[in-house]
Amino acid sequence: MKHSHFMAAIVAVAGLAGASAALAQPGAGHHGPRVTFEELDADGNGEVSKAEMDAHRTARFAATDTDGDGKLSAEEIIAEGHKRAEKRAAQMIERHDSDGDGALSQEELPMPGKHGDMFSRLDSDGSGAISKAEFEEMRMHKRGKHHKGRDCGQKPGQGMEQN
Repeated sequence: MKHSHFMAAIVAVAGLAGASAALAQPGAGHHGPRVTFEELDADGNGEVSKAEMDAHRTARFAATDTDGDGKLSAEEIIAEGHKRAEKRAAQMIERHDSDGDGALSQEELPMPGKHGDMFSRLDSDGSGAISKAEFEEMRMHKRGKHHKGRDCGQKPGQGMEQN
């Protein structure tokens, strides 16, 4: 039972991170909910205009801004993250629960994806251990990939001191 609570906590934290990033950055595609073309094409003309994109973003913001003050509080962002985490957890269980018990055992958890084993990727020198340098290299690579070289919340140029 503790294991299922642990997994739920992991999924919830992932959802919260995704929710805050998606709400903070317009058009943050892979962190937010997946939107279909048809949902964005509000007038059904087979094209998505900038106005339709902006309207969709405004509607998402308004749905998250539950007190209607025009601002997203930490509580509102967390509540949105919880909704998304619940949905993702339910989808993950539905997809991987091979024995139908409503929970995922260690064996039912998905195997590493197309990029292979994370430990092997981090251990770039093949030493069988991850050095601080290898760990930092991964952090910088991930930051550059997901934030285009910017640390979340920083202005361009901040946090990018050169040695």
